[in-house]
Amino acid sequence: MTESIILALVVVTALGFDFTNGFHDTANAMATSIATKALRPKTAVALSGILNLVGAFLSVEVALTVTNAVVKIQDKSGAPKAELLGNGGFDLLLIVLAGLVGGIVWNLLTWLLGLPSSSSHALFGGLIGASVAGLGWAGVNWNGDGSKLDGVVGKVLLPAVMSPVIACIVAAVGTWLVYKAVTGVASKFTESGFRWGQIGSASLVSLAHGTNDAQKTMGVITLALIASGDWTDTGAVPFWVKAACALAIAAGTYLGGWRIIRTLGKGLVEIAPPQGMAAEASSAAVILASSHLGFALSTTHVATGSILGSGIGKPGAQVRWKVAGRMIAAWLITLPAAAVVGGVMWSIGHLVGGLAGAVVVFIVLLGLATFMFLRSRQKPVDHSNVNDEWEDEPAATRERVPEGV
Repeated sequence: MTESIILALVVVTALGFDFTNGFHDTANAMATSIATKALRPKTAVALSGILNLVGAFLSVEVALTVTNAVVKIQDKSGAPKAELLGNGGFDLLLIVLAGLVGGIVWNLLTWLLGLPSSSSHALFGGLIGASVAGLGWAGVNWNGDGSKLDGVVGKVLLPAVMSPVIACIVAAVGTWLVYKAVTGVASKFTESGFRWGQIGSASLVSLAHGTNDAQKTMGVITLALIASGDWTDTGAVPFWVKAACALAIAAGTYLGGWRIIRTLGKGLVEIAPPQGMAAEASSAAVILASSHLGFALSTTHVATGSILGSGIGKPGAQVRWKVAGRMIAAWLITLPAAAVVGGVMWSIGHLVGGLAGAVVVFIVLLGLATFMFLRSRQKPVDHSNVNDEWEDEPAATRERVPEGV
């Protein structure tokens, strides 16, 4: 009975993470469309939420990566390792719960600061920190079986480095080609067309986001089911898990992470419609390819790389490298910071012990989440002010976006 209650806490917390993932990453698909006014803010988040819901059902490759390639808790048959069940599976469930708390806390903190950091790496960091605290360094699947690019290194860290670089290059080249192609064409003809193109490419990014990010929570819940002994198939995900995760991420996406939408849409580059379309198209291509290969990459890294590339590729465009530097700093500390939180949460839960320990960890999460929400209300950002002028630099030095292309 105790283990069932802890499993329920894990599932609720996992869906909570999925919800934060949704509103944290809405910007990845819709920030540029909102910034260029291709879509109204409320329309953009509604469209993104629907497509995230659909995308979540299209693939399970990333979910299986999370289940099998991060934490070593199951043997070759898919059952929990016998040597790890000395405490009735409680320690394994606590690892998953503590890891989720690490991911949620980092998501909420970076949302409060308006920093588009990686929800994926926050989740993996939390799981890694809790696993190391509970099982030691051998509890993390660093290199898979050693014969291919697998485990944390191949499936998580390598895509983290490569994906934003690839997206930046693709977007830069695409933006440059777009401006070359429309040279001499009247802006009134091209602006409307590119805005329609943005709607299509942003929709594709939202669909791709569902195929990648919703999968991660599916993988975590499946991991918890394996830890409790309620699931042994490492090649599949229960349907109810798919449906619950799809609904949670769609709801979070509809809520809209307006602080992060503002940073990506206004803080990096003053985006014109051709840049927006090029950035979104390159993001969608990289995310969909990675989902097919089972790489659990960060859609935030991809989207940010694409937006930077669109600024580099546009002749005379201004990129705010100071803002980009803050983002990159957040990227670098995301995984270790979430790992520390995950490790601390596991230690607290383990110290208290049993069901009480899991409940204490859950209460700590609720307390931290409430504090950050209340802090955010002191300077709210929503659909009404998301497109206000960026205030990081004097108005006289800002580059204005010209009307049209």
